[in-house]
Amino acid sequence: MAEREMPELTVEELIEVKRDWNKHSAAELKRIVDLFVSGEMADYQMAAWLMAAYINGLDERETVYLTDAMAHSGLTIDLSSIPGVKVDKHSTGGVGDKTTLVLAPLVASCGVPVAKMSGRGLGHTGGTLDKLESIPGFRVEMEPAAFIAQVREIGVAVIAQSPRICPADKKMYALRDVTATVPSIPLIVSSIISKKVAGGADAIVLDVKVGSGAFMKTERDAILLARALEDTGRALGREVVTVMTDMDQPLGCAVGNALEVREAIDTLRGEGPTDLYEECLLLGSKMLVLAQVADDEADGRARLAEAISSGRALECFRRWVAAQGGDPRVADDPSLLPSAPFTREVTAGSDGWVAQYDAEGVGRAAMLLGAGRATLTDVIDPAAGLVLHAKVGDKVSAGDVLATLYSSDEGKLLAGQVRFLGAVGIAPMEVAKRRLVHGEGA
Repeated sequence: MAEREMPELTVEELIEVKRDWNKHSAAELKRIVDLFVSGEMADYQMAAWLMAAYINGLDERETVYLTDAMAHSGLTIDLSSIPGVKVDKHSTGGVGDKTTLVLAPLVASCGVPVAKMSGRGLGHTGGTLDKLESIPGFRVEMEPAAFIAQVREIGVAVIAQSPRICPADKKMYALRDVTATVPSIPLIVSSIISKKVAGGADAIVLDVKVGSGAFMKTERDAILLARALEDTGRALGREVVTVMTDMDQPLGCAVGNALEVREAIDTLRGEGPTDLYEECLLLGSKMLVLAQVADDEADGRARLAEAISSGRALECFRRWVAAQGGDPRVADDPSLLPSAPFTREVTAGSDGWVAQYDAEGVGRAAMLLGAGRATLTDVIDPAAGLVLHAKVGDKVSAGDVLATLYSSDEGKLLAGQVRFLGAVGIAPMEVAKRRLVHGEGA
């Protein structure tokens, strides 16, 4: 006798599966994603399922099934026509994290194609697209065919994610953001890995941020996330490497779009902040090894350092900017970037050592100055932001400048100053500098 086919579950029954602590099959999770993308599953129903998944969890197998369904919820990019191993890099988000602006041309200048889709900033974290758009003329919208052609021709392209690629993630994240279901490791993993699979990456380097300015506030949570990212990516046929880096203070010194582009250019010249330079060499060396361009990470670091010292990395930056309609002269004359008409210096009130920065608080200060958005419809001031003059562990005297604030609206400087001062702590005794790397691999 032929086996009887089980009827498809209704939306309500699919929600009940997870509400009642049961496990989903691959078919059930694909049906949830498909119904939601098509509109047959209402937002309030998906919100109910997301909360059930947040509370009752998804196991490793369910996480893989959900990620795969999300990755194939729309178009997928085929990068096979581009020679070589295509390696992507993704950060879980932070303050002052402009590594993509450095790594994309730096790694490309070493012969590794970089085809990357990025996002915009929301809240205290900055978005790569907002930073790139502070370069006069730079275009982040591009059709997939043109995107692939640019990578093949000059080695690098960074564009906005198409609404047709991984649409499930865009819709689900919008709901997670307003239903208190963002900090779920399986949902974070499915969001990140699904976009990378849909974007065509062969291998992925993931920078898992740890600290006050990150989703993962503790090393324990960061390790759990890193392990889940590696396991899910590998289950879907991708090589995944994770690094856990510090986000208890901003990365580098600049926070704000044009200010971060300027700092990225300085770093490509070999003149940037030490922590940003070191993080780019760390992540970049792993990308070169995965791409089979470097024998090991030491070889990768040497190749990257040579690309900077020889000027090849900066030349690749020029070509990349020009290819996407931007003014390549910013590489040699950063004064062509937007500049703020109003500035304010924030000074230390006592002698001592910088003991801490609440990275999220610093990001909020930059947002108040106009560098970020509270909602996706807010308009960003590309010139706004702040530049730190002291980092954790630095000795300061009363009256020393801790940061310079920038805004196109003079009235926003005071609010930014108050928020910034609430995010910095000065101690009377010497404080150790923060370590950049919390761990590698899970």
